[in-house]
Amino acid sequence: MTPARSSEAAYIAGTFDTKARELMYLRDCIARLGLRTVTVDLSTRGERSAADIQPREVARHHPGGESAVFTGDRGSAVSAMALAFERFLPTCGDLGGVISAGGSGATALATPAMRALVVGVPKMMVSTVASGDTRPYVGPSDICMMYSVTDVQGINRISARVLANAAHALAGMVMHRAAFDAETRPAIGLTMFGVTTACVQAVTELLGGGFDCLVFHATGVGGQSMEKLADSGLLAGVIDVTTTEIADELMGGVLSAGPTRLDAIARSGVPYVGSCGALDMVNFGALASLPERYKDRLLHKHNEHVTLMRTTPLENITMGEFIAAKLNAMPGPVRFLLPRGGVSAIDAPGQSFWLPEADAALFAAIEKNFVATPTHRLVWRPENINDPALAAALVAAFREICPALAAPAR
Repeated sequence: MTPARSSEAAYIAGTFDTKARELMYLRDCIARLGLRTVTVDLSTRGERSAADIQPREVARHHPGGESAVFTGDRGSAVSAMALAFERFLPTCGDLGGVISAGGSGATALATPAMRALVVGVPKMMVSTVASGDTRPYVGPSDICMMYSVTDVQGINRISARVLANAAHALAGMVMHRAAFDAETRPAIGLTMFGVTTACVQAVTELLGGGFDCLVFHATGVGGQSMEKLADSGLLAGVIDVTTTEIADELMGGVLSAGPTRLDAIARSGVPYVGSCGALDMVNFGALASLPERYKDRLLHKHNEHVTLMRTTPLENITMGEFIAAKLNAMPGPVRFLLPRGGVSAIDAPGQSFWLPEADAALFAAIEKNFVATPTHRLVWRPENINDPALAAALVAAFREICPALAAPAR
C-alpha cells in the first residue's frame, strides 16, 4: 500500500448553514485518524461560518462571480454554487479526497465537482437519495455513494454510525492507496455488449500484451465513462465496436449515453475505429414496461428484466445520419467498419433479429452522409460483427491509423 503524502488533505464540503454539526462530525472522525482536513462551506446565503473555506471564496470561481451565486433564489443559487464548486475543487493542490453529506440539494451541490475530478481521486457522498437512481449524481465517475438511512439531520445512534463509516472509508482511500506499477502501455478504450462479446474478446486477444485494453459495457454510462477518459487524455485510441447506445438515445431506450455520444472523440482528436455493434436493438426493461407505441414490434426477451426491440429500416436511416455527422466532426483519423453479415449475435441468418434490409438502410445512410478523406474512411466487410475476420479487420484498421502505437506484444 502507498501511504498518503503529508501534504494531502481530506476536503469536507457541504452547507454549513444547515449541516454544520454533521459535517464537523465527519471532520472529527477523519482528523482522529491522523489525516489533515479542510472544510468547505457551500451555503448559498453567503454568510460566514466555522468552515475553513467560506462560501464567498468558492463563489468567486463562478464565471459570473459572487453575484451569480448569491441571487436570493434558492434554485438558481444552488445550481450556480455547484458550478462554482466544480471550478474551485480542481484548483486545490492539496486535495487528497472529498466527502460530503446531505439531502438531494446537497447531493446536487457536491457531486458535479466530484465528477469533474479525475478517476482515482477518492470521492464519497453520504446522501438521502443514494438508494434510488444515482446516475444523475454519479454519472461516468467513481463517486462512492452511501445511503444515509436516516435524514442527515442531527447526530443519533444511526447517523453517527453511517457518517463515521463514510469518514473512515474516505480516510482509508486517501491514507492507504493501493500501489500500482507504472503503466507504460497505451490505453485503448473498447465498447462491448453481450451480443458483441465474441468480437471484443477477439480484438483484445489480437492486440496482445502491448496495449492496456479498457473494456466498457455499452449501457449508457459505459459509453459516457469511456468518453470521460478520452476527454481526460487518458486514452491513446478507441475501438468502438458497440455503438448501440445511439439506438437507445434516438428511439427512447433505457441505455442511452445521451445526445453527446462520440463528441468527446471529436474534442480530443483521439484515433477512432468504430462499427455498428448492436444497432439492431433498442433496450427496454421487463416486457410490461415497453412503451405502448412499440407493442407490435419485433421483440426479443433477453431475460425477465430486459426486452430488446428490433430497429426498423427507417430508424436505421436516422441512426446512420446521426453517426455520419459525428464521424465527420472528428479531427483525428477514423475508420468505420460496416459488417454486412449482421451487427450482433442475434442479427445473423437464422437468428431472431436477422433483417438485412434494416442493416442495408443503416449502411447506406452512413455512406451517403459520410465525408471520406485521406484520414477518414468507411470499410465494408462481408462478415457478421462477431466473426473472427471482422475482429482482425478492426485491429488492422487500428494499427493502420496508429502506426506509432503498433507495438509488438510483450
